[in-house]
Amino acid sequence: MVMESYSAEETFRLGEMTGGKLKPGTVICLDGDLGAGKTVFVKGVAKGLGVTDTVCSPTFTILQEYRDGRMPLYHFDVYRIEDPEEMYEIGFDDYLYGEGVCLIEWAKNVAELIPEGALKITITKDLDKGLSYRKITIE
Repeated sequence: MVMESYSAEETFRLGEMTGGKLKPGTVICLDGDLGAGKTVFVKGVAKGLGVTDTVCSPTFTILQEYRDGRMPLYHFDVYRIEDPEEMYEIGFDDYLYGEGVCLIEWAKNVAELIPEGALKITITKDLDKGLSYRKITIE
């Protein structure tokens, strides 16, 4: 499925709609260039899950946990991961097969660890359609 967004607000709303439909155990892989809108989408998903905490990118901590929604949200940013084996040090499997939803930014960096059936979302820019345009592809 392909969706189009013409603003950060629209990307947020698409994430919010997605979050409202998620079930425990869902894994979502997010990929796209820097500044494509991955974290904006995650913020929308968090709102759709009922998270009221401020959502920020866990670029330096790798993982942010949000437990105040209708189910836990585990937000990973694996941009800085050089060896996928590093993920086991933080108990990655426990999160993947837990009671919450896992959102993994830069998922291609740990592709071999992603379970089958994970949703893959790619957010791309197209400057010919405007600075704020994003194409959001869900597989």
